[in-house]
Amino acid sequence: MTSPATAPTIRPVRPEDVPAVVAMVHELADYERAPEQCHLTAEQLHAALFGPAPALFGHVAVDASDEPVGFALWFLNFSTWAGVHGIYLEDLYVRPDARGTGAGRRLLATLAAICVERGYQRLDWWMINWNPAARFYAAIGATPMDEWTPYRLAGAALRDLAAQATPAPTRPAA
Repeated sequence: MTSPATAPTIRPVRPEDVPAVVAMVHELADYERAPEQCHLTAEQLHAALFGPAPALFGHVAVDASDEPVGFALWFLNFSTWAGVHGIYLEDLYVRPDARGTGAGRRLLATLAAICVERGYQRLDWWMINWNPAARFYAAIGATPMDEWTPYRLAGAALRDLAAQATPAPTRPAA
């Protein structure tokens, strides 16, 4: 681990960071052996982060020259049982040459601090089961959630189910 003086700094994503974050998302997809599934563009990410009602948030780890070397993209979730929001970490990635600098820990610590400051009770994420980061997550006290099974509805199945929705009744013109 590098000294705190050379460790990356964490800050919110800025519009000028979007191309670097998109490039890192594609690097992550390649690392996870699914580059053909990643279609994110700079325009899409910019709209999601900086549009009129953003529902996606992000932080970057930057080096001494303010160049992004890692990122965390996240959004709010909600626990009906606890009655409070939490953070769902969609993606965390640190470029290989910046690993071991504390960037990943600092990104997660920033999100944990947001949770504590806002009264959120949890920080959740999924991880591909072969990722060696499991050791790092265990070292910071994270536990795998093996009693819940993730499900996803997408593509044709999503469209088929949507076709079964009952349209909302239309209101007569006043």
